[in-house]
Amino acid sequence: MKTAICTLIVLICSVYTPAFAQFNFDLEGGLILGTSYNKVQIPTGNGTRVNLPEQLKLDQSAFYRIRAGYRIGNRHNISALFAPLTIHYRGALAQNTNFNNLNFLPGQPINVDYRFNSYRLTYRYDFLANGKWRVGAGLTAKVRDADIRFKSEYADTHYDNLGFVPLINFYASWKPAYHWTVILEGDALAAKQGRAEDIFGGIAYNFNNTIGLKLGYRMLEGGADNDKIYNFNWINYASAGVLITL
Repeated sequence: MKTAICTLIVLICSVYTPAFAQFNFDLEGGLILGTSYNKVQIPTGNGTRVNLPEQLKLDQSAFYRIRAGYRIGNRHNISALFAPLTIHYRGALAQNTNFNNLNFLPGQPINVDYRFNSYRLTYRYDFLANGKWRVGAGLTAKVRDADIRFKSEYADTHYDNLGFVPLINFYASWKPAYHWTVILEGDALAAKQGRAEDIFGGIAYNFNNTIGLKLGYRMLEGGADNDKIYNFNWINYASAGVLITL
């Protein structure tokens, strides 16, 4: 999947080679601070709904994501994002829990592994682009690769899901000074079947026109409620990154 997205953006860039085109890279990483909630019920009908952070301990873990982009002229932006995510919960459940049609007993040690990888291709148009402000919006095609695994000494099962999600992309930045930029950006959309929000807010220090550093807070929130699965989560990140423009 990652190879296919990278190949697609290279093909697009090979077709559009006008003046003032720029490559840009956003290499981001940091710590997962915690999950405000992560409610899981599989299957929706007779599964047990569990809010994982209420009963289990979250292992401290790091994350990373890579975005490669291409700006055509001063307003058209195409980018591809690879954002892997796996978090681990450890502990014991407080009640009998039916997950994926297997029963997990209360008080017994259990590990829950929660994977939520994301692959995205985005087009954004910047309708405001001057020396101080850049504001734009566009569309993101997201492929979600998710898996939830419950494992104890006596039972082990997982539920995986691969799906496509369309999102609205937005970006706003303000330069109060030459070296500094305030950034708010993300992808988000809500529908009857569920919602998804992936939002970053922070600041960047630009050493020159080529390289900069960013620091801020990222949140990932959303989930789905359908006949097969109920899962909604809120994940908090402390984020830092390197911004490169060529």
